[in-house]
Amino acid sequence: MHHEYEELCETIPEPKCALNFTSPFELLVATVLSAQTTDKRVNMVTPVLFGLFPGPAELQSADPEQVEDIIHSIGFYRTKARNIISLSHDLCERYGGKVPDSMEELTALPGVGRKTANVVLGNAFGKPGFPVDTHVIRVTGRLHWRSDWTSPTPDPVAIEREITACFPPEEWTDLSHRLILHGRATCHARKPDCLGCPLNDTCPSAFKV
Repeated sequence: MHHEYEELCETIPEPKCALNFTSPFELLVATVLSAQTTDKRVNMVTPVLFGLFPGPAELQSADPEQVEDIIHSIGFYRTKARNIISLSHDLCERYGGKVPDSMEELTALPGVGRKTANVVLGNAFGKPGFPVDTHVIRVTGRLHWRSDWTSPTPDPVAIEREITACFPPEEWTDLSHRLILHGRATCHARKPDCLGCPLNDTCPSAFKV
C-alpha cells in the first residue's frame, strides 16, 4: 500500500481540489453541487452563482427558480437549489454566516454528507479529511487496499475508516486527491489504462479488468 502510494506521490506531486473556490462557503456550495456531476460542470456555473449570491446572507433569500436557472445544467439541480438555499439560511441562523469546521456541524447542514464535509475540512480549513467518492472506492478496491474489495456494495464510511487508519491525518486530503486524480486519468471505471499505469507492477487487478 505505502509503496504504491509513494508511486502516486511521484506521479501526482502537487494534488489539489478540482473545484474552484475562494472561501469555505464557496467550496461548501460547490461540493454540494458536484454530487452526480463533474467538477468541470460545477466550475462553469459557480462564477455566475457567486457573482449574484456571494455569501450565505444573499443566497438564503434567493428566488429558488433563479438559482435553478443558473445551475440547471448540472444533475438534480432542483434539489440542489433547495439545499444550498437552506444551508445558507442555517449558516446565517446558527453560525453567524460562517461555515463551521467540524464534521458534526457540517453534516447537520442540508445536503451535506461525510464526503462533502471531508472536502471542506481538508481543503478549506486544512484539517484532516478523506473524501470517499466513486474514484476512491474503485481504486482502493482494485488495489486491494481495503478488506471489502470484493463487495458489490462497498460502504464509504467503512472505507474512510479503514484507509485513514493506515496513513497519518495530515496526509488524508492529498491521499484522497491522488486517488481521485488517478481514477480520472488512468484507472477508469471502464477500460482502465493498465499499460500506462505506474502501479501496474504491483496492482493485483492490473490487466484483469
